[in-house]
Amino acid sequence: MSLIVRDAVDADIPAIARVHVDSWRTTYKGIVPDAYLATLSYEGREASWHGHKGYRHLLVAERDGTIGGFISGCASREPELGYGSEVTAIYLLHSQQGAGMGTALFNAMTARLKTDGHKSMHLWVLADNPARHFYVAQGGQKFTEKTITLAGKPLLEHGYAWPRI
Repeated sequence: MSLIVRDAVDADIPAIARVHVDSWRTTYKGIVPDAYLATLSYEGREASWHGHKGYRHLLVAERDGTIGGFISGCASREPELGYGSEVTAIYLLHSQQGAGMGTALFNAMTARLKTDGHKSMHLWVLADNPARHFYVAQGGQKFTEKTITLAGKPLLEHGYAWPRI
């Protein structure tokens, strides 16, 4: 099974939207309100990802020609946190988790951000996300937390950082 990580192109947007919606529905079931998850649609996510040009990098991972994950990253949207860059999204289909795809995407994004001249990075993850330990395995250190509200429900997010990338 060959795994390829590459820059996303516009033709990848439908697959990115599918991964985004499907991964939210599996990963966040029981965490994010079911009513919110039910409102997610491929079409809605496609529309939001057509604006991906605002992100410096959007990468996809495909195994045997099928996109099973993606990652986006850019200069930090919260420079006051003290980290130069940020992973803004990383999502994988449940079937691809634990098979090296997430690590390949993460390493590729880290390399891209380093090439851009960034020396550090951070990201946010829901505290109840069962995959949050992935970030610790990648060397991330929890440095802060905040509460966000989604569909009327307060959710705790953890900030993970890599002071040196």
